[in-house]
Amino acid sequence: MSTGRLLGELRARTRHVVYGDLDPADIAAQLPPMIRVDRAHVAMLAARGLVSDHVAGALLRRMADLTAQGFAPLFARPAPRGLFLMYEGYLIEHLGADVGGVLHTGRSRNDLKATITNLAFRDWVLEFGEQAVRLEGVLLSRARAHRSVVMPVYTHFQAAMPVTYGHYLLGVALAVGRELDALRTAAEGLRVCPLGAGAVAGTDLPIDPAHTARLLGFSGSSPHALDAVASRDVPLRLLGAAAGLAVVLSRLATDLQLWSTAEFGFVGFPDRLVGGSSAMPQKRNAFLLEHVRAKPGQALGAWAAAASTMATTPFTNSIEVGTEAVASVWHGLRAVEESVLLSQVLVSGARPDESRMRERAEAGYTTATSVANRLVRAGTPFRTAHHLVGDAVRQAVAAGSTDLEEFGPPGWLDGTGLTGLDLADLVAEHVYGGGPGDFTAPHETAVAGWSARRRWLCDWRDTVRAGDAELATEVRRLTGEDA
Repeated sequence: MSTGRLLGELRARTRHVVYGDLDPADIAAQLPPMIRVDRAHVAMLAARGLVSDHVAGALLRRMADLTAQGFAPLFARPAPRGLFLMYEGYLIEHLGADVGGVLHTGRSRNDLKATITNLAFRDWVLEFGEQAVRLEGVLLSRARAHRSVVMPVYTHFQAAMPVTYGHYLLGVALAVGRELDALRTAAEGLRVCPLGAGAVAGTDLPIDPAHTARLLGFSGSSPHALDAVASRDVPLRLLGAAAGLAVVLSRLATDLQLWSTAEFGFVGFPDRLVGGSSAMPQKRNAFLLEHVRAKPGQALGAWAAAASTMATTPFTNSIEVGTEAVASVWHGLRAVEESVLLSQVLVSGARPDESRMRERAEAGYTTATSVANRLVRAGTPFRTAHHLVGDAVRQAVAAGSTDLEEFGPPGWLDGTGLTGLDLADLVAEHVYGGGPGDFTAPHETAVAGWSARRRWLCDWRDTVRAGDAELATEVRRLTGEDA
């Protein structure tokens, strides 16, 4: 095949390495977004008078026919220089050079690929964002349902203070919300359309990139051609934000796995969410949690691979950043997506054992700080109170008791109001500094953030739909379907 300048082509093995085999499944997956961009580009060329309505209509009708046939006419065609040139060759062969040969007017494979990449990442963010926001909603719902379930919180793997299971889940939900805000910030770069940048320096043809951007659901076109085709910092930031979310979920999974052991017995999972052992009949393994724990490794490794591929790459070498680095980004994003989907069912399926949680909170002397604080209220310096309570705990441990009142100086807790006070009452007193007793306000704030993230996704989808509708209108006019 001749390009005018080149007379040779890659041989089969090298072509396989560079382009793959382009089997029917590959073509069916890769061509629709390309045609989506082509339709907008052709409509813009017609609007600018760079091609006639007649030519534009013929191109668009052939694209529609090809799509309706499931791209079958392309399955047996050789693709020595990749899918686009094979597809363009098909259009030229069937429509002639005067029609099929104008498709690439005012653009390059560089800005075409950058635009397709942005569309793919945009679609991923919208789908993934919906699932991640759903997970956040599950966390908030479970937090509200278990806001009164008292449990011990652990520091250094030692029982520390009494909180509630709902308080714990709310804390995780707030962390998830921040990671989603980071994803939202990273995704803002996907609102800019690279099409029109050409190979690297724009074009001297009077195209209208803003028109094409609008038809594709973007908020605007790139103001700088070199940046548009050379940069893939947005996908890298997307992966970084997604990896942050995976890290948060792995920490949640670690807690749930520990708490689901027989030694803790804090939470249980239904049979559908656990696995057995091929050798040990008694086992109920919460193995899904191990997948969630491991996913950050894939995401962070993918980020490192993508960043390393981009590093020291000349700013105009688009294959290294646009093909090789982006391939690593996709691997990491898929890992995070799987983490979110697994976390949804694990959080919703986990059932706390309220009696066991309370029992361990009491047996772990988690009220000790509250006792010391009651002494502080009665006028005892904190360090003195800390020493008195610590001494009482030491004696209680030795005696096998959890009643601290009988192990301090005579009448040492008189006037503190602790006698007969329930553990839940002590938890409820922790209303300062974001404690479990102040659940309602932070929960309402978290729900407001969750609602805002849902609105962000809905508004972005509406923008995309508006572009699709405008594009469909222009295509119908050019193809004569409105007649």
